[in-house]
Amino acid sequence: MATADTLAPERLLTIDEYLALPATDQPTELVRGRIVVVNPANPWHGYVCSRVVFLLNQFVEERKCGSVASNDSGVITERDPDSLRGADVSYYSFERLPMEAIKQWGYPSVAPDLVFEVKSRYDRWTNILAKVAEYLNAGVRAVCVLDPERMTAAVYRDDLPAETLTAEQTLTLPGVLPGFAVQVRRFFEA
Repeated sequence: MATADTLAPERLLTIDEYLALPATDQPTELVRGRIVVVNPANPWHGYVCSRVVFLLNQFVEERKCGSVASNDSGVITERDPDSLRGADVSYYSFERLPMEAIKQWGYPSVAPDLVFEVKSRYDRWTNILAKVAEYLNAGVRAVCVLDPERMTAAVYRDDLPAETLTAEQTLTLPGVLPGFAVQVRRFFEA
């Protein structure tokens, strides 16, 4: 026989409640109000992320046009129920998020202009594409998924078809970072 406890709906967390939780040793994300455990990245994944940060920061700092965040910094992708995803690397233009706003405690209410995700060996493309869709629906202007095994960069925008670039091609993001141009191979150079 069912009891009232078994029929009660699962309580979904808000982003504010998630932020107030004590830190754990295991990385997590908030997906539609539920805490989802994510595996820590391996060193190669972290290295590729650091290459993205290095190349992006060189461009951004020279032009003083925005800021770069890494280390799975939280991006609000949905509300009611709330989702907060950890972007491998994100770029916020100062038009969207002034530097003073980045220094505030909590998560920005605006989406980054650009998100980079690095595919790990065991990531499933269905999960990656779901996350890409969340970012785009939240207002991210472009999402770039780097695949270290294939040495490719797949670029997703809300208003254009997906584009996959090989190691020898050059990644440009004219609507997001005018003038930015990096040969895809450079993200994977050791």
